[in-house]
Amino acid sequence: MINKKGFMLLLISVVLLTGCQSMGGDLAHSSADITRDANAALQNLYANNNEAKILSKRAKGILVFPGVFKAGFLVGAEYGTGGVLFKKGRTAGYYNIIAGSYGLQAGAQSFSYVMFFMDEDSLSYLNRSEGWEVGVGPSVVIVDKGFGKSMTTTTAKDGVYAYILDQKGLMAGIGLQGSKINSIKPD
Repeated sequence: MINKKGFMLLLISVVLLTGCQSMGGDLAHSSADITRDANAALQNLYANNNEAKILSKRAKGILVFPGVFKAGFLVGAEYGTGGVLFKKGRTAGYYNIIAGSYGLQAGAQSFSYVMFFMDEDSLSYLNRSEGWEVGVGPSVVIVDKGFGKSMTTTTAKDGVYAYILDQKGLMAGIGLQGSKINSIKPD
């Protein structure tokens, strides 16, 4: 007999596997593949959002996760590997992101995530921490279309600005979430 906790873990596993299969679960393995995918996601953002391109000129670093997968039912999980930190247009490191959430939520989705580090303090926090926890370190502002239109290099005063793009799938609900970003060494 499966207990309630076992049933939830089984359900989450099925949702995650279904989501990864239906949204393209290929993860890059080599540093060249990871960098290529991250560059493609960044160029896609710039092509569709002129404000992001302008913001990039002032950024001390840009962290790009081209493939993040999120799924859940009450309890959720998010994972993205193959993140690339760019400094002055060059690859400066590789990262993954892991998140957990709890609340009223259901579904599965994939998306790309781009973070612009606007000052040295925010960027150094990423590098010196043992896994950067979103919500604990520098403030992160999620940029939507309305905010992006009113943002200029003069009004951009926060430490980190983030864009979410290329969303596929459906994830609905509200909940509490914590994310952790760690340095990785690709093949």
